[in-house]
Amino acid sequence: MRRWNGWGDDKVNVDLPAQGYSLLRELLGEGNRQADYALDKFISRIPASRLPHHSLISTDPKERLVHSHGQSLPDWIGLRGGTLGHFPDGVALPATTGEVEELMNFSEKHNAVVIPFGGGTSVAGQLQVPAENRPVLSLSLKRLNRLIDLNPSSLLAMFESGILGLELENQLQARGFTLGHYPQSFEFSSLGGWVATRSSGQQASHYGRIEQLFAGGELVTPRGILTLPPFPASAAGPDLRHFVLGSEGRLGILTKVFVRISHIPEKSDVHGIFFPSWGHAGEALQSLTGAGIPFAMIRLSNATETTTNLALAGHEKQIAILKQYLRWRRISAQEGCMCLIGFIGSKHLVRTSRHEAFAILRQYGGVSVGRAMGKAWKKNRFRAPYLRNTLWDLGYAVDTLETAVTWDKVTSTMKNVEKAITASMDLENEKVHVFSHLSHIYSSGSNIYTTFILRLADTPEETLTRWQTIKKAASQAIVDAGGTISHQHGVGLDHKPYLEAEKGPLGMSTIKELCLCLDPGQRMNPGKLTD
Repeated sequence: MRRWNGWGDDKVNVDLPAQGYSLLRELLGEGNRQADYALDKFISRIPASRLPHHSLISTDPKERLVHSHGQSLPDWIGLRGGTLGHFPDGVALPATTGEVEELMNFSEKHNAVVIPFGGGTSVAGQLQVPAENRPVLSLSLKRLNRLIDLNPSSLLAMFESGILGLELENQLQARGFTLGHYPQSFEFSSLGGWVATRSSGQQASHYGRIEQLFAGGELVTPRGILTLPPFPASAAGPDLRHFVLGSEGRLGILTKVFVRISHIPEKSDVHGIFFPSWGHAGEALQSLTGAGIPFAMIRLSNATETTTNLALAGHEKQIAILKQYLRWRRISAQEGCMCLIGFIGSKHLVRTSRHEAFAILRQYGGVSVGRAMGKAWKKNRFRAPYLRNTLWDLGYAVDTLETAVTWDKVTSTMKNVEKAITASMDLENEKVHVFSHLSHIYSSGSNIYTTFILRLADTPEETLTRWQTIKKAASQAIVDAGGTISHQHGVGLDHKPYLEAEKGPLGMSTIKELCLCLDPGQRMNPGKLTD
């Protein structure tokens, strides 16, 4: 069963190793533990529904609470601290496109706002319920979860959009195929949510981001159904599929999705590499991408993240042996940077790619440590978000932010964002533990994924203020660097203030006009992406 006020399955817990806990106390001080707001208190506060009865709509208070938020840190603060104040008036549970159309007509008749709800894992405020005079309907897609068609010759599959990542992969792999889209939220996020937020999977260098995997589908808008055929390619004007990608529910309800699939690969390996410094590692990755050698993923941690990850790994004896080996190879514990690199394909292709890649990486001081770290990463890659629950219980909050810039700006942007986060808490005399990695590498540049950990304040309102201060400082540093405000998390409410710096006034006007064209009543997830 899903946790109502945290991440993931409530039967899964991930402990913080003693070494990791000691590191946090040393860097930040003892955590400020806070009591959780009780579920029954929340339920007693849910107001009466403003919607008339409909057989597909539930007005159950707990159901409305569960569908009132995503997984952003403000969502967490509101849930754990009891300050969440807005709830949908009902939760719709359609099982067919026809029922979605019926609910859209119902919402128009009763002037209701509609918020599409997939897996509920968004981390940028896409699902926050607005303060509306109109009733609010959360349209859950969890019953739209079927594989409709699979075309082996064209390598296309059509799914209903509410299917979660784990079930989607299970269905494909049972037939010898894979989508290969693995965001960290993979187990609980939905296909439609991936498209609506332009998500990127951990092995996107091989399989592609969701915009490469999304081939077409069906969008139910307030003005009717928009059909998007899965053409292999087209020169017939602007590609309407790109209007849907990243639209965050502003244009309508995505009910069916065509995706480009692949045969299950013969081999998939992830290797660990250590570099003597960030400078060595950055030059190595630029050289590697310029050489055109195929790889599935690269994840390069800066020195602070490397130290943090080793502390969080547990297995103290094995880590001690690793550090001793790295010292022998002249890689210091203070400056060494850990890198994971993955290869996918036939045995021959994987072997050849690895050989060519390692030849380049060694030129920059890269030291291979084998596949043990890669195996550990693959085993635990979807368990890392559970540490959010553990850290909160210990009195700490953790959040992430990300951008993408060209190679000439990667290092300076990373340093400036981290510096902005740290300095933002100086007036409160609070410390923040900040570290970064690159997880998606391109020929022209890279993303930068930054994690920060801070102590909880004495009240949820104060904790939210701390987060807002940090987020504003980091976002402004990203804008000043000329980076995108979001590489993979979408826009929602959290990034909306900074979107115009990227799109420009004319770009924002174009987005608004598109929303008004398909949703003239401004009932689809209002306030998100753009006003």
